[in-house]
Amino acid sequence: MDVNKVLDAKGLACPMPIVKTKKEMTTLEPGQVLEIQATDKGSTADLKAWSTSTGNHYLGTIEEGDILKHYLRKASAEEEKNETTHPDIVSLEELLNRIEGNETVTVLDVREPAEFAFGHIPGAINIPLGELEKRFEELNKEDHLHIVCRSGNRSDLAAQHLAEKGFQNVKNVVPGMKDWSGPVIKSH
Repeated sequence: MDVNKVLDAKGLACPMPIVKTKKEMTTLEPGQVLEIQATDKGSTADLKAWSTSTGNHYLGTIEEGDILKHYLRKASAEEEKNETTHPDIVSLEELLNRIEGNETVTVLDVREPAEFAFGHIPGAINIPLGELEKRFEELNKEDHLHIVCRSGNRSDLAAQHLAEKGFQNVKNVVPGMKDWSGPVIKSH
């Protein structure tokens, strides 16, 4: 495959592959292709969702051993969309207060199963971002959904997607599990 630039994001965890991709895409001309080399298994879902939210084209991913080679085509000005964020956010402290105050909240963790296993909020439901399109019907549209990931990026994309699907009570929890100080269950 002909590519115009290669971005080395090997060894980086979310959100860094997306952060570096955003920066690198600004250096490309419309129609040019960027190859992102990553080792983070969650990067596939992250890059697909980010591409959709910006109008850039996710072309696909090729696995070569432990390396994922993602291909994105830069959108033209007519195709490009301003990157949006979910407007309804909640801090980690607010979520912890709601849980400790016995409020009825549903925590949806959109990290990969391995990330979830190494520590998650008690009672959280795990549906990785890459599976959300196929599994969103497992969620109740009436629930007050609080969506978490590692840093707040994947959860933002998930919150936007669920809102588009008609979920009314969706909140993105920021900054994410990397800064969570509440109770944690490990299931590895």
